[in-house]
Amino acid sequence: MASGKILVAQGGGPTAVINQSMVGVALEARRHRGIEHVYGARHGVRGIINEDFVHLTQETSHNLEMVASTPSSALGSTRDKPDIKYCQEIFKVLQAHEIGHFFYIGGNDSSDTVRIVSAEAHKAGYPLRCIHIPKTIDNDLVGNDHTPGFPSAARFVAQAFAGANLDNAALPGVYVGVVMGRHAGFLTAASALGKKFADDGPHLIYMPERTFVLEKFLADVKATYERLGRCVIAVSEGIHDASGAPIATLLAKQVEHDDHGNVQLSGNGALADLLCEEIKSKLGIKRVRGDTFGYLQRSFIGCVSDVDQREAREVGEKAVQFAMWGQQSGSVAIKRTGFYSVDYELLPLEAVAGKTRTMEDEFITASGTDVTDAFRMYLRPLLGSGMPDAFRLRTNPVAKVLRP
Repeated sequence: MASGKILVAQGGGPTAVINQSMVGVALEARRHRGIEHVYGARHGVRGIINEDFVHLTQETSHNLEMVASTPSSALGSTRDKPDIKYCQEIFKVLQAHEIGHFFYIGGNDSSDTVRIVSAEAHKAGYPLRCIHIPKTIDNDLVGNDHTPGFPSAARFVAQAFAGANLDNAALPGVYVGVVMGRHAGFLTAASALGKKFADDGPHLIYMPERTFVLEKFLADVKATYERLGRCVIAVSEGIHDASGAPIATLLAKQVEHDDHGNVQLSGNGALADLLCEEIKSKLGIKRVRGDTFGYLQRSFIGCVSDVDQREAREVGEKAVQFAMWGQQSGSVAIKRTGFYSVDYELLPLEAVAGKTRTMEDEFITASGTDVTDAFRMYLRPLLGSGMPDAFRLRTNPVAKVLRP
């Protein structure tokens, strides 16, 4: 019989709704008989190793609800990527504190951590229930229709490109917006949901699911610019050539790496600058501007999908219910039912851990530079209610006098 102590932690990049999941765990757990304490680990798995816990049982329900509506990770996060030795240390701490249920909110790496810790507990014969709670703005967890955090980030991207398009229409030129997404293009593709009129941008969308060819890119930009007199472009940070090498590394003189040895794609603005320079130098277009959305996408306050908030809360609540009433550890997954409603399942950790979902072919057009109506139908319900709209003046020209 598992003990009455619960530990919840948050890992990886913050999102606009990850606190909903944490609060969902805390409040749902407090409703169950036999639960004595609910702990939160500060800064993810690193906080577990350091035994840096806070007592969520002593938080008022009101304050938890206020925190739930606040973006970013209230417990703090970490980019640590635990190996087996690290996970063994995690298990030792959980065992020492007599934790009976471990909930970890995160993406691919977090699910793998939960899998390893669960295996260590099983080997030791220790009654530990381990539940992975999905979270990632990249939307790249397998087995899920979508993941909490993605809809709100997608809402931000759609609105940001709608605004960039209006700006570009007023002062025509070429605009390049670089969006997060190392392997999956879902978030970049969300830029298409900001379009209202046929000639609205983004006019070109480049996702890592398709090979990026610089010469083809320049030809696409040239053709669009000649046709419309302007061009708005959405680019995933993870675009790559046929060999899989990130375009940022091929164009940059210096390349940064993150703590895991991966090429640093987010936050440095290099790709946008490099692509803008290629357009200026090769096409001779003078007005070319670029932005890197970077961290703005993840926790932008005031741009949160109500659907995302609700589902992020529910995955936390369902995680506790699965742990209390089920007989196995696992990963909570969102499954779409009907035109738009969802249900939740508990998948085996092995089915999710260490795997990456990419955009399905049916979501990308044959040209590779736009999304299909199937993707628009997939994403629109997730963006939530109250999406802003843009309008135009009707064309009612006045006859010229001096230059008829």
